[in-house]
Amino acid sequence: MVVPGGQYGPHAPLLMFAADAAERREAAVEHVEWTNREAALKLSEAELEAWVIGQVSPRLPLGVAGSGLLFIGKSLGTHAAALAAERGHPAVWLTPLLKYRQVVEALERSRSPFLLVGGTNDPLWDGDVARQLTPYVLEVPEADHGMYVPGRLAASAEVLGQVATAVEDFLDDVVWV
Repeated sequence: MVVPGGQYGPHAPLLMFAADAAERREAAVEHVEWTNREAALKLSEAELEAWVIGQVSPRLPLGVAGSGLLFIGKSLGTHAAALAAERGHPAVWLTPLLKYRQVVEALERSRSPFLLVGGTNDPLWDGDVARQLTPYVLEVPEADHGMYVPGRLAASAEVLGQVATAVEDFLDDVVWV
């Protein structure tokens, strides 16, 4: 289940490569497209979580707790961590909103493994919190919320490669062993 961030849809490069990693391992991939995204971006933290859950829940298959379902989410989509925790699904959370109490609390409730990916120049990332939540963390020095680093675009493309490799390793070594 690919759950996008607030700025781009589910086919943005970070999400696309993470979904490709799952597909290459024969997973079926469902992409969530936000409805009325602009209005959602004006909501409070508590309202955002409810809105994301309302957008994602109807797309979840029934009766699959503990099955092969994997959440892949970016930024705004990390509010779906509550669903992943409730249903016992592993996840890949790209640039998670670790400054949002509800997201952190949902991650704390999770009993399934999850990978957190963020950058030290992202104001919504907290590397210390990430490492307290899970042993599976990719923290990229100087990366911002879009996982861009200073300098030429090739350096940011290299970060995309690091993220793709971290996702593949997580899926191969932790999720689908």
